[in-house]
Amino acid sequence: MLDIAQDFPMLRNLRSENCRFVYLDNAATTQKPDCVINALTEWYCWRNANPHRGTYNLSKAATELYEKSRRVVADHIGADAGEIIFCRNTTEAINLVAQSFALNKITEGDEIVLPISEHHSNLLPWQKIARERKARLVYLLTDRYGRLTDAELDKKIGSHTKIVACAMVSNVLGTWFPLKKIIDKAHSVGAFTVLDCAQGILHGSVNPYEMGADFLAFSSHKAFGPNGIGILWGRKKYLEEMTPFLRGGEMVTAVTERKAIFEQAPLKFEAGTQDPAGAYAFAAALDYIENLGIEKIRAHEAVLTQQLLEGLRRIPGLKIYGNPDYADDRGGIVSFNIAGQSPLAVAFYLDRSGITIRAGTHCAQPLLTYLGAAATCRVSLSPYNTEEEIAYFLDCLAKVPETIAGTTLKGR
Repeated sequence: MLDIAQDFPMLRNLRSENCRFVYLDNAATTQKPDCVINALTEWYCWRNANPHRGTYNLSKAATELYEKSRRVVADHIGADAGEIIFCRNTTEAINLVAQSFALNKITEGDEIVLPISEHHSNLLPWQKIARERKARLVYLLTDRYGRLTDAELDKKIGSHTKIVACAMVSNVLGTWFPLKKIIDKAHSVGAFTVLDCAQGILHGSVNPYEMGADFLAFSSHKAFGPNGIGILWGRKKYLEEMTPFLRGGEMVTAVTERKAIFEQAPLKFEAGTQDPAGAYAFAAALDYIENLGIEKIRAHEAVLTQQLLEGLRRIPGLKIYGNPDYADDRGGIVSFNIAGQSPLAVAFYLDRSGITIRAGTHCAQPLLTYLGAAATCRVSLSPYNTEEEIAYFLDCLAKVPETIAGTTLKGR
């Protein structure tokens, strides 16, 4: 098992002999290791200049480090650096694809297919495109275990499908979707694929060429990196034909009073001053992940996920959404409710014991409606979580119904 909590100052600072702090909201954002915070500090203390702007030495050095960071990202996913675009986050990356690529591919009557479980960031852009192009949204419905069946794929992906958008991992159900199968099915009918890998980049292997994807996106902050920077990867042939979504400084080679000539990808998509410090720190985060090893991360989280699911199943009145048993396609994101208890109340009482979980709709309201739940509690794991923390969480959770009920009665 991994033992890395000491590398994260937030975890060190909020823990003491008299204070418990168990962070279980990693699907929302992860804590940052020392190396990432040090990289941010180093940039602003020693490296700070605007890349691709000045001819002086500091600016040239900043440009070299910015482009080196791009290569680190590319190497991590086995891609070409010329296909890596720095964005603010996954949301912006998907919007870029929707506006600069899909808008020019979709016509009236076409279909955009996506799972009912998609995060709003991989849903709202497609709703907009569908309205503007008079296209149709088609939803892949998950089964009782949170999976997408072959029959559902065959039924929904067909001759009218133009875009298939899918998450690598559901941020509510914890399901690892069969992306290779989905992509092959999409390509068999001439459709393009857009993958949201935000919940997978820390926890599994992401390689667009092996997957066969056309576009994929992920965020730094889900993988130990800083907030406010994300990645879009796209096939070079598609990036070359796309026009920029945002326009402004430094993404052009020439400008006249009436027109502009754009840079080649990826720079033509990076208008204005970017976040070079974020890129530099994200590269440090990816180096840290590489040193841990994705296989070791998967193995560590598999143990914790099994422990978590087994413990949750023993609590009376508790319902798990998605597969209640551990499986190879079951990740460390687990949503649940306790009969008769508000998810918000459960989260509040756990917080009093130093345990942070998420309660709400998790930016996936169509899925919650489909599941018949107004909201859920959600636990999401990270490599720095431990078996002792899961045991403590389960012990506190088992006492929650009694605690809330007792407090409610006293309040009356």
